[in-house]
Amino acid sequence: MGTLIVAGIGPGAYEHITQAVIAALNVCDEIIGYTVYIDLLKPYFPAKEYISTAMRQEESRCRIALEHAASGRNVVFVCSGDAGVYGLAGLLEEMSVEYPSVQVQVLPGITAALSGAAILGAPLVNDFAVVSLSDALTPWPVIAKRLECVAMADLCIALYNPCSHRRKEHLAMACDILLKVYPADRACGYVKNIGRKGESASLCTLEELKAADIDMFTTVFIGNSYTRIMAEKLVTVRGYAYEGQK
Repeated sequence: MGTLIVAGIGPGAYEHITQAVIAALNVCDEIIGYTVYIDLLKPYFPAKEYISTAMRQEESRCRIALEHAASGRNVVFVCSGDAGVYGLAGLLEEMSVEYPSVQVQVLPGITAALSGAAILGAPLVNDFAVVSLSDALTPWPVIAKRLECVAMADLCIALYNPCSHRRKEHLAMACDILLKVYPADRACGYVKNIGRKGESASLCTLEELKAADIDMFTTVFIGNSYTRIMAEKLVTVRGYAYEGQK
């Protein structure tokens, strides 16, 4: 019986992959994943056997991994960030009931909310929400309702999948929803290509965010009422001074 490890490889840079994931990649028979993530790993594990599929072939990719593990292969299935945060750990767990001989193990990785926040400064030091703007699996009215609720709770927000070639308008639509509650000058930021070639970070207001040059490899951060831009960093003031007065 083989093994199937589902691993988050973090934002992309080798130094951001956890030691547990590196150990699994070193001893496995093959590595399976989306083409972009496989290309990130090949320079560091050149002797491995790789299997990759393109975007929107997630179920096929998961099926291949489960079948190969069931045949006795030791497989590592890789996702960017954390495999359990908008990754395929859930789908693999669901499908694994058809393969009772395969034991699925999930290894955590650094998700974009954390790696992007570290680049911008410290925007997530208090309660925050993570929302994906992709309507591939979640209808847009549901996403819009979640944004409304998050805004009413005055939470910091990390937006995943802010736009794509097919969804160019979703970020502006999300900003319009938030602007019904948040002020136009709410402190925001975004990071492109976290941990990869071409990494860049920008600070802006919520109003400016509507027209920002954002792509599918960008993670967006929207502050709460305590978030400030300080010395070119996005920082949420947590209130330690108040706590000291208790």
